[in-house]
Amino acid sequence: MSESVDSADGWQLFLSSIPDGALLVNADGYIAMANEALASYTGYGVSDLIGASVELLVPQKVAGDHVLAREKFLEGAQSRPFGSHTHLALATRDGTLREVDIALSQITLDGEPMSLAIVRDLDDLHRTSLHSDSDLRYRLAFDISVAPIVFTDDHDRILAANDAFCDLLGRTRDELLGQDSTLFTYPLDLGLTEASLERVRRREVDAEHYVKRYVHRDGRVLVVEVARRAAYDASGHLLFNVISERDVTEERSLTAQLAHQALHDPLTGLANRALLEDRLARARAKITRQGGFGAILMVDLDDFKDVNDSHGHLIGDQVLIAVARRLEEVARTADTLCRFGGDEFVYLVEGVHQAEQVRRIAERLLGALERPFTIMGLSLQQHASIGVATWDIESPDDLAILEQADLALYEAKRLGRNRYVVFSPRLHQSHAGRGHDLQALRDALSDGSLSMHFQPIVSAATTTAVGFEALMRWRHHERGWISPSEFLSLAESTDLIGDLGSFALREATRAAASWSSAPDGPYVTVNLSARQLFDPELASRVRTALVDSALEPSRLVIEIPERAALEDAARASLVVDELRLLGVGCALDGFGDGLASLAQLLHLDLRFVKIDRSLIRPPTGASLRDALVEVIVTLGHRAGIDVVAQGIETSDDLARLRAAGCALSQGFLFSQAVPLSEVSTLMGMPLGVEDSKVNPSSMSAIQASATSAS
Repeated sequence: MSESVDSADGWQLFLSSIPDGALLVNADGYIAMANEALASYTGYGVSDLIGASVELLVPQKVAGDHVLAREKFLEGAQSRPFGSHTHLALATRDGTLREVDIALSQITLDGEPMSLAIVRDLDDLHRTSLHSDSDLRYRLAFDISVAPIVFTDDHDRILAANDAFCDLLGRTRDELLGQDSTLFTYPLDLGLTEASLERVRRREVDAEHYVKRYVHRDGRVLVVEVARRAAYDASGHLLFNVISERDVTEERSLTAQLAHQALHDPLTGLANRALLEDRLARARAKITRQGGFGAILMVDLDDFKDVNDSHGHLIGDQVLIAVARRLEEVARTADTLCRFGGDEFVYLVEGVHQAEQVRRIAERLLGALERPFTIMGLSLQQHASIGVATWDIESPDDLAILEQADLALYEAKRLGRNRYVVFSPRLHQSHAGRGHDLQALRDALSDGSLSMHFQPIVSAATTTAVGFEALMRWRHHERGWISPSEFLSLAESTDLIGDLGSFALREATRAAASWSSAPDGPYVTVNLSARQLFDPELASRVRTALVDSALEPSRLVIEIPERAALEDAARASLVVDELRLLGVGCALDGFGDGLASLAQLLHLDLRFVKIDRSLIRPPTGASLRDALVEVIVTLGHRAGIDVVAQGIETSDDLARLRAAGCALSQGFLFSQAVPLSEVSTLMGMPLGVEDSKVNPSSMSAIQASATSAS
């Protein structure tokens, strides 16, 4: 109200704004002001009432008493509330009487005493009483609703707010009433409310939804979903806006966290392969538009295998995290640093114009690793080899660029490591050397240097072995133990991977048959790569292995990599069904590494789910990861799927998995992968570090061949 309530205009505005009949009567008994509601009660026009004696509205039979009562009221200087009298009546223009209640107050207007009379039509109240129960229900729903609700006028001023709305902002109702939302709106979002109000005023919308930010009394920024609806009277005038709010701060935070996890490595927090591929495509598109060139630097640690073999994966993971932080320190903000897998990182360079710039970046990355790392009291040295591939608008596709960087990396390793090599066409010729490795691997299939080792899968309750994972090992006659990550990736690029798969199935099933002929004997699990999983001959290879070994099909489990199941769920489901018809179970390996949907479990007829080590031994956020493990275990139980926790290295790890209800475990705490000849020493006894019966002389060889997968 712009005018003061002490002015005539102010009182006229006040009278017109209230729903009851109202009038001002001067000391002589004449009506100075009246509102439309009173006129509608009496049948007179407002102009008919102003200046007339108030006795016009008093029933004839009480007119004399009324004059005395009015004079006494003016002398007494007190107010009279509703309900002070009963059986009051108002005389109307047509002579009928209306039952009313009248509240009286004294005011002063321009120095003259006045009586303010508020007239409530009881007949109207009686007519509307039938709706009172409904109004009460709405009032109660508004007051007790857990959803924040507020009513505002067309200027965004708050008319009413429930407790939930007050709690949302940390403010009292008295603080909010009459205020507009600028009091608690995040400054950069003020325009959202203004735009919404303007659309309502123009009648472009009656209802809409949008998201804005509020500022809590304690300074916290809240993200809120707003649902606004305008209410109009029969004439089309806006009565009020009703606004329902929903605090989505934590939801948005979790969504952002999950989105980040989907594109970042869970161990180091760096970009993962999916994000790198997206950034690489964007960088090439930018060069196509603007010119210049970019580069891929493939970084592979030279000494990491020794860390895992000598100190275990706990130390190895901490080394990878420390390496990531060192590389980040020297990375340019315009570039992308990615963990490509294992101990391999990829650095994407954008916006360079000289080859010398790329060389300086490669030197900085190598220099960042010169100082030893101190991990849990250990001083560890880590060097790296780097393969560099540059490209411009004329270069081949993204895959070819990565292959060129990989060839350059292979050359850097061959030249002695701890150096970088820039790709040149001559490397294609030297790549022929990899052919010799392939031939050596083919020979290993028949000369006995390739073998299967077995790591126990134990009952978490008893720590006794219930099954074994079969892991392939290669002991080269000149180079010694070759990392499986090296020779399996080499085989994966050729059809040789099929032969290795058949070898693994044959040796694993024969081994399991030798442990026991009983259907409930220890089972064996065999890993498949994505290429092996979708091999049309897979079912035939499995069938042949089962027949040749006479192994009960239920004692064979095929492990499917999570990423393959996620990327082509339909084909993966068909493969699982085909294996199930043979009586063979399937396990989803590395669950959690690729952030597959939990619902994916329900689409595959699985026997086991193997939780990835990154969820079992997180570097940070252990409480969140424990909660995720509990969710996976619970869902697995409900779906009839056993859950295996991988990477158990300490008794604390085992205790956490037991608390989560996980029934099966696997890891260095129980045993490394051992040759077939030593499997019998792991059967029928509780397994643990102090209980290990593995021959010490063979353990060193086993450790030398172990990988992070085991």
